[in-house]
Amino acid sequence: MSRLGVAILGSTGSIGTQTLDVISRLPDRFRVVALAARHNRELLTAQVAAFAPDLIVASDTEPIDGHRVLPTPQGLIDAVTHPDVDIVVAATSGHDAIRATWAAIEAGKTIAMANKETIVCAGDLIIPLAAEHGVDLRPVDSEHSAIWQSLMTGPRRDLARIILTASGGPFLDKTRKELAAVTVADALAHPNWSMGSKITVDSASMMNKGLEIIEAHHLFGVPYAQIDVVIHREQIIHSIVEWDDRSAIAQLSFPDMRLPIQYALTWPDRPLSPGTPLDFTRIPTMSFQQPDEDQFPLLRLARQAGIEGGTAPTVLSAADEVAVMAFLEGRIGFVDIPAIVQGTLDAHENGPVLDLEIVFAADHWARAHAASVIGTR
Repeated sequence: MSRLGVAILGSTGSIGTQTLDVISRLPDRFRVVALAARHNRELLTAQVAAFAPDLIVASDTEPIDGHRVLPTPQGLIDAVTHPDVDIVVAATSGHDAIRATWAAIEAGKTIAMANKETIVCAGDLIIPLAAEHGVDLRPVDSEHSAIWQSLMTGPRRDLARIILTASGGPFLDKTRKELAAVTVADALAHPNWSMGSKITVDSASMMNKGLEIIEAHHLFGVPYAQIDVVIHREQIIHSIVEWDDRSAIAQLSFPDMRLPIQYALTWPDRPLSPGTPLDFTRIPTMSFQQPDEDQFPLLRLARQAGIEGGTAPTVLSAADEVAVMAFLEGRIGFVDIPAIVQGTLDAHENGPVLDLEIVFAADHWARAHAASVIGTR
């Protein structure tokens, strides 16, 4: 078996580092062709030394150990279209990730999708483009990976619904008054997963689950009415597919992002994983409950934005990113995040997504509006 070439966009982030861990355990199957990162120069240098990529991309273009470093954003395009790349792991964020994913699809590369913006904001364009070029979009999120795997158990015509599971984050049992007093440290204390700061805050507010609803709609072509969310604190069941015969098929494992990353790389094969084997004797109970959308209004706002479609999901995502950054910097409180997102959506004039420039314009407007709202608080 010849080794598959991999380009990793966002190699120094949580998904990127875990992808490299997976690849290091499967040296006969994969080789790293390209690494792209932004600011973590020290870690990127260590990754270059360990994996010897053909191409390096970073914001700082000073050579790394004598190796040329290409600048963003053009370097990302060069990385994903490199002739030796077979799979692109899209794990970075921002407009550059959307453009790079677009270029990778046009070049016929398989995409291991870990970038939410690309699907949430540009799903109306990216999904048809992938279909046109016969490109696989393999989800890396644990929930979407679970749905992807479970959907293989029946014909799509018999699908009743998909059920996204959510941990509920660290604030599930807090009142709104208690939520008003939470700190940044409180929000970053996720009960099950180790993730970047932005996605951890989004998990605490349940915005992350709202974005996953929009992603699931695009990735699997499922109407919003057939997408539900349930709180599952133990995070052993990563999501569920229910069929018309009322059979429910789920994917289970202990929380470990390396499992869905590896499956996105090795599909349809299932080689030995570095994860812990699932021992049911260590799981005394598995609990479930409905999410409270009054307590976590971003879940409701995200579903509404997805149903409205057009540029609304882009505005939702961009406003949330600005608000979360303001919270992490101590400029607003945790409960201010949904208010800022709501206000930005209310001020937005929705329109269809006809090309990427419309997505980027909506993103720019939403960021500027959200920032101005924060500035007046």
